[in-house]
Formats: sequence, structure tokens, C-alpha cells
Amino acid sequence: MSLAMTRAEREAFLADVHVGLLGVEDPSRGPLVVPIWYAYESGEVRFVTARSSRKGRLLERARRCSLCVQTETAPYKYVSVEGPVIAIDKADRDRDVRPLAHRYLGAALGDQYVAATAATQTDNVIVRVRPERWLSVDYAKEFGVG
Repeated sequence: MSLAMTRAEREAFLADVHVGLLGVEDPSRGPLVVPIWYAYESGEVRFVTARSSRKGRLLERARRCSLCVQTETAPYKYVSVEGPVIAIDKADRDRDVRPLAHRYLGAALGDQYVAATAATQTDNVIVRVRPERWLSVDYAKEFGVG
């Protein structure tokens, strides 16, 4: 029995709210792997970062990355994607940052987060990634639970 998710299952799982682990090549060290807030819609992963951050600079250079999301409780599930960075554009607070903050913190706390971090987010970019390769496992299939 395969534990892999179907296309519909893995896309729905990736679209759910999970903290993702982003991996980006760093030629001077091992890959950078950091937690991120992300959104998955219309076949694209989107997240915000500072252009001048280590993550932002590495994404500009590598133009590829990996993202892994998982459940934190058994039976465990995960989806991992890898693909090209298709765009890195200046982020807009209301179009890009606020929806991610609302997704992860709810509307009230998300708005507080956006207001509290506005002064430090002047060089934010929205990064768009198109998944090309997918790996997934749903251990619930092994045990017949949903």
C-alpha cells in the first residue's frame, strides 16, 4: 500500500495552515533551512522575506528552493516540494504581508503584528515558487485512519 498522497490530497494539505521549512542552497555552507509562513494557491507557493536577509539573498542567487510542511501529531503527514523561484517582487503590506499574518495569527493579532513590524519591513519582497517535484507521506493510510 502506498503512503503517498494523491495530487488532490497533497495540494489540499499544502494549502492548509502549517509552518513550512524552507531550504535554500548556500554554496559557502550547508543549505539554509528556516521556518516560514507561506500560502499555496493556484499552483504557487508564496512567502514574504526581507530582500537583504540571508534567505532573500540566497533566493536571489539560487532561484530554486524546497519547502516541507508536516503535521505535529500522529499519524504524521508531510508534503515536500521543490521548484524554481518564478518571481521576487516588492511586497505590499496589504496585499502580501497582512493576508499571511491573518492566516497564521487571525485578524486581530495579525493586524497587531503588521503594525508592530511595519518599520522593519521596508525591504520586504514576495517570493513566488512553482513546485515541480513533490514528495508526500500520509501515515494514516497505513493504519486505516483519516
